Amino acid sequence: MTSSPTDSSSPRRPAVGRRAVLGAAAAASAPALLGLSAPASATPAAAPAAPSPRKRPRALPGGGDLGPNVIVFDPSTPGIQAKLDEVFKKQESAQFGTGRYALLFKPGTYHGLNAQIGFYTSIAGLGLSPDDTTINGDVTVDAGWFGGNATQNFWRSAENLAIVPVSGTNRWAVAQAAPFRRMHVRGGLNLAPDGYGWASGGYIADSRIDGQVGPYSQQQWYTRDSAIGGWLNAVWNMVFSGVEGAPAQSFPDPPYTTLDTTPVSREKPFLYLDGGDYRVFLPEKRTNARGVTWGNGTPRGTSLPLSQFYVAKPGVTAATLNQALAQGLHLLLTPGIYHLDQPVQVNRADTVVLGLGYATLIPDNGVTALKVADVDGVRLAGFLIDAGPVNSATLLEVGPPGASADHSANPTTVQDVFIRIGGAGPGKATTSMVINSRHTIVDHTWVWRADHGDGVGWETNRADYGVRVNGDDVLATGLFVEHFNKYDVQWYGQRGRTIFFQNEKAYDAPNQAAIQNGSVKGYAAYKVADSVTAHKGWGLGSYCYYNVDPSIVQHHGFAAPDTAGVTFHHLLVVSLSGNGQYEHVINDTGSPTSGTSTVPSTVVSYP
Repeated sequence: MTSSPTDSSSPRRPAVGRRAVLGAAAAASAPALLGLSAPASATPAAAPAAPSPRKRPRALPGGGDLGPNVIVFDPSTPGIQAKLDEVFKKQESAQFGTGRYALLFKPGTYHGLNAQIGFYTSIAGLGLSPDDTTINGDVTVDAGWFGGNATQNFWRSAENLAIVPVSGTNRWAVAQAAPFRRMHVRGGLNLAPDGYGWASGGYIADSRIDGQVGPYSQQQWYTRDSAIGGWLNAVWNMVFSGVEGAPAQSFPDPPYTTLDTTPVSREKPFLYLDGGDYRVFLPEKRTNARGVTWGNGTPRGTSLPLSQFYVAKPGVTAATLNQALAQGLHLLLTPGIYHLDQPVQVNRADTVVLGLGYATLIPDNGVTALKVADVDGVRLAGFLIDAGPVNSATLLEVGPPGASADHSANPTTVQDVFIRIGGAGPGKATTSMVINSRHTIVDHTWVWRADHGDGVGWETNRADYGVRVNGDDVLATGLFVEHFNKYDVQWYGQRGRTIFFQNEKAYDAPNQAAIQNGSVKGYAAYKVADSVTAHKGWGLGSYCYYNVDPSIVQHHGFAAPDTAGVTFHHLLVVSLSGNGQYEHVINDTGSPTSGTSTVPSTVVSYP
């Protein structure tokens, strides 16, 4: 994301400017390990011995130490603020660096802290409820590192804490891939940077904000299954589902899309302390969900002891991760970077793969990073997949091709799993995320072909397709997909549903011919296949910023078959400062964007 539309605290729609591209250093790759063969013997070989029975690999242990980059505090820990400041200094502007951190707070009350959260940093409480861990102070994201521009505040998170802000209002000025989950703010929440500069976010779930949420300059935002004391304003696209206190439905002026409930949701797994022992809590599935899961005592769900997890450290091989899974262990990925020479294969129902501190998987030699069998109840959460320099056909596959089992009672969930192609160095992938299993819930993802950083160019980080959904009955809540060379989202499954979509078309298309789709000008951001007879979407937006060739015309942001069962509510397209234009919103419907005004063209319902 590098669009930048707001520069004042006024709730009116502000003017747009183009932010500077950040030149970021590439992440250093891990050194290769050389395999040395044993020296040849100088004596004649003995007669061959009888073959011995093959030994099974030694069983891997569950549980264990969480590693040096998981930093655990309790209220009596000395020097907490100094440690928080030390981590922030390393991570504040390390957009494509290799540092990864999880800051965990044991239950109790902490005083006088300001936890500033930088790149690849997660902060979380270790109680069963956010109110078990209270910070009298702030958990802050601002944008001083980037001149007051918050549109690149990616890859960070806050979870499972209660905050009593010093000023009465906590600041959380983030862009994509920066979830605010299971939080209790005993005051207000400001989503804009100091000075109300540009901002492009964002996501809140299972949280209670006692006061008002002020998005100010935020272009778009999705809030799910939460409770808020009020919502101040809207710029382009604000979507709410299952939120107590949400503003009334009013799209397009102001652009609020409000659903009373979320059709199906199951909150993200989280680490907590049971006495002195770590466990992972697995929240139960809810249908027609509304409000937080933790408001009335112990949340509903089950838990697993850490002894049932293989606690992975950076440097471990894919073969070892697969051995752990084959043994029946779950995976806890501690902060760091993991190079994979084969896919991590999840074959067992109800397996949990949980990352801490933005653990990052890099597939080498063109492999797929992670594959899930067509089984019930897998939970993937809290990690980043970074494409390698050799093209991968896919980066994440949920279910094999042709998957058809019914998972309605116990779906697979993909939560805070982010994908990046380029930026930290050259990367390529034909299709980033493929969902084949039925009833999968994709709850907050950002799938991003990088537009800045290292290894970026129309062919350098080639990635034709972002997300492809083949499975039926798939639900996406909080879908962010940007900058792919062709379609950003392709949906082939029946009865798919998306609540909130944010997209930018690829900035760097060299000319009109490069994006031509047969007789159609450009590839839609969100394409529902002609074979689909049932599909629904609410609160979907696509933006263009064709800065290499501003004369490029995009026929539409959305494409779908004209049939009664395929319906959309609250669509918009925006041309940023007139760099490229849309002719329509969906198919041949909707007014063109115009001039340099950066005013959305909207369609309230389709057909």
